[in-house]
This record gives sequence, structure tokens and C-alpha cells, in this order.
Amino acid sequence: MSLEEFLYNLHFNIDKAVPAEWEVDWDDAPLSYKLYLGLPTIPLSLEVPLTLEGREAFSKLDLYGIGHFLWYVFGITQFCESVNSLDAEMDFMQSHRRFVPSGGALYPNELYIYLKLENVPAGVYHYDVAHHRLVLLREGNFDSYISRALCNRCHISDCFGTVFVSTMFWKNYFKYNDFSYRLQGLDAGVLIGQLLEVAKRFGLASGVYFQFLDRAINHLLGLSEQEESVYAVIPLSVEPTSNFTDESDTDAAFTSTDLCQELPAIQPVHDAQSRSVLEYQALTKMNEASMMETTRSFRQIKVEGNFECEGEAVVLPHVKRMSYDLAEVCRKRFSPDIDFVFGKVSQLQLATLLKEAMDSFSYRNDLDGLDQKEHEPRVSLYCCLYHIEGIPDGAYRYDRSAHALRRIQSGDFRLLLQSGLSGSNVNMFQIPLCLHVGGSKDYFKTELGYRGYRIQQMEAGMLVQRILLAASALDMGGHPLLGFDPKLCDEIYNIQGKTSLIQIPIGPYRQRPWLRGNLHS
Repeated sequence: MSLEEFLYNLHFNIDKAVPAEWEVDWDDAPLSYKLYLGLPTIPLSLEVPLTLEGREAFSKLDLYGIGHFLWYVFGITQFCESVNSLDAEMDFMQSHRRFVPSGGALYPNELYIYLKLENVPAGVYHYDVAHHRLVLLREGNFDSYISRALCNRCHISDCFGTVFVSTMFWKNYFKYNDFSYRLQGLDAGVLIGQLLEVAKRFGLASGVYFQFLDRAINHLLGLSEQEESVYAVIPLSVEPTSNFTDESDTDAAFTSTDLCQELPAIQPVHDAQSRSVLEYQALTKMNEASMMETTRSFRQIKVEGNFECEGEAVVLPHVKRMSYDLAEVCRKRFSPDIDFVFGKVSQLQLATLLKEAMDSFSYRNDLDGLDQKEHEPRVSLYCCLYHIEGIPDGAYRYDRSAHALRRIQSGDFRLLLQSGLSGSNVNMFQIPLCLHVGGSKDYFKTELGYRGYRIQQMEAGMLVQRILLAASALDMGGHPLLGFDPKLCDEIYNIQGKTSLIQIPIGPYRQRPWLRGNLHS
């Protein structure tokens, strides 16, 4: 199978991405978190603040603050047990929840952080979410190494830390087969979106680098590229944003081969739990094809202005950016399925949701360059509305610049949307608002090659997390879905050159009967 066919099936032909004979071996399932064995550890404080409101920006970050930061980004926050009414073979479902959603609650991503703090050895650490601690992988100062892996586009020496978001392929391949590749990019994006929002509350400056020397960064962390690879690099600073630049070192071309020779290889031992790990050749082949070997291949992407403003405009009420306690909203965030209940959504709520999601999505990254506000987002929002106060039922595109809806078609599309679902856990007739994140069909392949696909999935995931947080702040729930028919949705929106990347039903919901225990002091 060609890589083009592989990506096409992931999106438009899911049945070919997950073989009909595929059986999930739950008895041999991997852990949802990585456990390193026999390495030095540093415990983090469990006395996390229960609010992130009124925090003063850090003039200097310490280990205490790092622990709080990492817990709000990716820590285990709750233990839950509920009855699974959709699966007769499973009486109870048990899960360790985090503040970010994940396909099947499998959390294929891991967090690593390069830290330079007082009273802590400088070096590269893994965030052990199971024990809320740091595991030291490699001690030393790696400012120059990481800077060159980014082509000197960030002043790493001025940053107290650099976060690496990785993907462990087996952690959700065991359930979803090849389809896991699509989920892994989205899950990484949701995690990055949460990290950026938490960083804002901690008064930290951040930037996302999608382009870096993969093998050099994996070598630094001691990752085996047959099982795990870094997807994004995110430097953090307490200083102003001048640490992040779009000016790369044009006088030198750095390569992974040269950098890897500077450091001895490390092979830290970890527990995967699964006794039998199957081969996932398509995933490793895609990962190999997406890698960047030299900094000369780094690119910026200029997105042209918005050409989708045709159609009757429904001007939305003027609203200000939302102000909410991120800690409280994260605790409330819930992904309903059979729990949706139909209720009226006001025009003001809709306007607030759309504006907050798109405005909060603006972030510093290496594709746009330094001034991201001058660039059009590479992902956009479409929505099917039913019974929204003051807005005719229909399919719309959100025009961010005008803060208006552009009507594409009138009518009630809930039956069509229901027919496009591959599962039966969501009743679209209970949904007043269904959002779709749209993106380019060619995922900027000309400029970025196959790396463009996973970057697009990550950006979609980043926007999804902003949508979910805004919905939660408005006392609604949102459930990201990939089991939908994108061709049908593209026809509803009459999309040309783009496609629907993910579907998010949003609306009121009832509380689920379950047992929940919060995991913090």
C-alpha cells in the first residue's frame, strides 16, 4: 500500500484502516502511561492549587511550580468507574481521567521536559504521570544541541524548560490498528492545546515547533524510533517572547547525523506491560517518511486570505473574550455520548463559543513565523445548527474576521449526520450544535511532505481542545468524533479543496451515573 493510499483510507475509507478480522486483546493491553525502570526520580508536589485564577506571573519558576504545571497539562486527575451500557461483555469501565480527552482514553502521547532549575540537576526528564514525578534520563546542559535541532530559531539558553510531546505507537495501535495514526496526531494536538492554555495561566511564554531534527531529538531522549517519536518541541520561558524568533541560521545547515554523534546513545528500560507487541509497519513507515534530516528542509507556510466568505451573512452578537477559571472548567469538562439531552442554545452562547475557540487558537509557531496574528489559520470551523435562538436551521461556515456565520445551506441536517456515524453512542437528534474542523485536503504536502498530515491533525486537535474548554465554560459538553462520514459532511458544506477533519457534537447533557475520585491533595 502506498503512503497516499494509507492516508486516504485513514480519512475516507476507515474500514480499510481497521481490518474486519481485527480483535482487540484487552488482557494484553498496554498501560496508558510509560514507566521507566531503575532511573533517578524527583517527586513533585501533589498539593496542587484548586484554582488558577489570580495567579501572579512567575519571575522565577521552581520545582514546586513545574509540578503544578505538568499536573494541569497531563496529570492523572480522577479515577472513574461506570457501567458500560453499550457493551454487554463489560460490566464496568474503569479509567484514569486527565484534563484532556483521548481516543478510547488510551493516551498514546508522553511528555518529556528539558529543565534548568536551581537545586535540580539540569537535564532531560520524563514526566511519570503514574507517580507524578520526574525521571532523569540524561543529565547535562543541552542548550546548544536543542537550539541547533531547531536551526537556532529559539534562544533555548534563555528558556528554563523545553517540552517534548511524543507518541508511543503501540499504546493505541493495539485497539485501532492503522487508524491509530490519525488519532495520534489529534491526541498530540489536544495535549499541546491544553499545554498552551495552562502556560498562559502560569504567565509563561511558549512557542510550538513542528519542524525539528527528529532523529537528533529522539536520540537526546533515548527513544527507539520503532516504538516512539517526538511530534512537537515547545520551549517555555518566564521572560518576554523575544526568545522565540523565525530567523533561522541560514549560514549553516545542521543534520541529525552530525548532532547524534555529539552524544552517546542511551537506552533506558521501560515497562510496556504488553507481553506481545505486534508490528505496525505502516505507522513506522509514515513516521520515517515524515522525518526531517536537515534544517534546510524547514519551511514557513503562507495561507492566503479567506476566500470562503460567500453566502448570506448572519452577524453574531458582539461578545468579549471569555474569562474563566481554567482549573474549574477542566474539572467540569466532559465528553457526553448517550448523555446528551436536547436543550436550547442561545445566539449569545453560540457567538461566545465560536469567538473564544478561534481567538484562543492563535499561537506562536514555526510555520507562521514570529507574528502569527497576521496569518490566516490553517484550520477553519463549520457548523450545523438546529433550534439555535434567532438563527435559521442550516449549515454554516464561521467567518472569524467578520464574527459572522456564512450560510451554505438551510435545513435540518441531523438525520444526515446521524446516518454518517459509524457508531450508535451519540444521538444527533439531541444535538443543537455540531461543529466540524476543516482543513486542506492536500495538508500542505508540497511544502511539508508527509509531515504536513500529522501537523494538520495536531492543529485540528489544538482547536478541538479550545472548543471543548469554551463549551465547558458555557456549561455544555462536547464529544470529538472520528467515526463519521467526511464525504457527506463535505457535501453538506459544499467544501472545495478542504475536508472535514473531525466532528464535535455540542450541547447540554445530563450527569452520568458513575463513581469519581479526584486524585490530588
